Amino acid sequence: MKMVCFVISTLLVASVFAGCAVFGRGKDFMPFDEISLKQVTTGKTNASEVTRLFGPPNRIVKLSNGNAYVYERSIEKATGLWLVVLTFGNWDKQYDRIAFFIDNDDVVTHFGSSFNAETASYAMPF
Repeated sequence: MKMVCFVISTLLVASVFAGCAVFGRGKDFMPFDEISLKQVTTGKTNASEVTRLFGPPNRIVKLSNGNAYVYERSIEKATGLWLVVLTFGNWDKQYDRIAFFIDNDDVVTHFGSSFNAETASYAMPF
């Protein structure tokens, strides 16, 4: 009887700790050219030049006094650990973004950028 209990206990413990680990990466990323960004001058560069330098925007946001052209690139990294009874996971997605604000005369009034895509990391949630 003790042997049967030992075998059942061992199988139960083994099945609880059986599982797999997963690492994944998604990339919607082509770095922005910093030389192209330096060619943009507020008050002088027009919308067609921005499109020529960066391609079509990911989003165009209609504003009361013009438009905003938003460009995004992203990197995402995921980590998972699946056990029979427990699952741990972490997903981190970071973006590089540039937004150009263009007035009704199609001239860039100002722009801003943030470059955080390379900071995406693999990690567990504990």
